[in-house]
Amino acid sequence: MNNYFVKLSIIVASSILLGFTFNVFLLPHEVLTGGVTGIAMIFGLLTPVNSGFWIIILNIPIIVLGWMKLGKEFIINSIISVAVTSVSMLYIPIVEVTGDALLSSVWGGVLTGVGIGLIIRFYSSTGGFDVVSLILIKKWDVPLGGMIFGLNSIVVLISGFFFGWELALYTMLSIYITGIVIDRIHTRHVKLNLMVVTSKGEEVRQAFLDNLVRGVTIIDGQGAYSREDKKVLYTVITRYELEVIRGVLQEIDPDAFVSIGQSMQVMGNFRRDD
Repeated sequence: MNNYFVKLSIIVASSILLGFTFNVFLLPHEVLTGGVTGIAMIFGLLTPVNSGFWIIILNIPIIVLGWMKLGKEFIINSIISVAVTSVSMLYIPIVEVTGDALLSSVWGGVLTGVGIGLIIRFYSSTGGFDVVSLILIKKWDVPLGGMIFGLNSIVVLISGFFFGWELALYTMLSIYITGIVIDRIHTRHVKLNLMVVTSKGEEVRQAFLDNLVRGVTIIDGQGAYSREDKKVLYTVITRYELEVIRGVLQEIDPDAFVSIGQSMQVMGNFRRDD
């Protein structure tokens, strides 16, 4: 319960950060963020209706899609994030901190990336293209920031037609920086080679299969000095799953020898359901 409260607190704080960033850095210069939120910003600038309301309206069909593909907890967290961001945009005044559109674009991109990266890392999303991107990377396993940047290019084109191509280029810069920052925080696409040498091979094997969606290769080994029979378990995991592995090994065999290295590329079946 405490763990979920911490997670939810980070999601709420990050959502407030997004609302602040939109109203203080991006909207005063008509620089947009990406995806559905960017489209909501366009509607907010072109109509009397606040962008916060548009965020909720446009996210309804995508939230339904995410419920079917990504699970109930994820979507509940996402609804909370979207709601908090929307309310923040309603109550935080649109204030121009600096008259420099370029500076606002850079800082807006950085803070947006931090907010979205933390929200996604703690099993939530800001709705919109975040949900679509997360569904796609489950299939294609590509960097999330790059996927979001590609989808968000649509917003840049719309922005160019309505607000001029100079502002569209600022929007492109902001979205690009956001994608880079997201990939620094959301590191799920980073793969790690994991080798575990243990005298409790069967227990560790079962724990890996229970907690991961990875295949595991088991090799018979022997300690060169002790001559004790060992099991060598080899698999490839994501960086997020490393925390799961640490907990499993600490519980079952804290004396196991573990080697971890970053994998450049993975070919073949990475998931058990591939």
